[in-house]
Amino acid sequence: MSMIRIAPELHLVLDPDTATVAEEREDSIEYSMEPVFERLDKLDAIAEDLVNSLAPSMPLLNSWPGRENTSYMAGFYSNSFFGVVVGLAFCGLLALAITISRIMGGV
Repeated sequence: MSMIRIAPELHLVLDPDTATVAEEREDSIEYSMEPVFERLDKLDAIAEDLVNSLAPSMPLLNSWPGRENTSYMAGFYSNSFFGVVVGLAFCGLLALAITISRIMGGV
């Protein structure tokens, strides 16, 4: 929201948003909100990225194109790995318990 000075010697300004010509006043100060709006747009993109990080199929802000399902696949592989590890540990403990019970039963 910047003002265009048409005639500085006559103190005439043009408001580009409303297309009105007015006299520049000494008692009022107008600030441009463009830097604030730019920062708000950046914060909005970051907030949208935070919401997108909750869904595994949504693209993230700083990721390469075509990596939408990376979180989904990483979760699948890590859960598969830990499932195999826990399953093997359970089977090992079960085999150990069966072996110990056979040894104790034979004595």
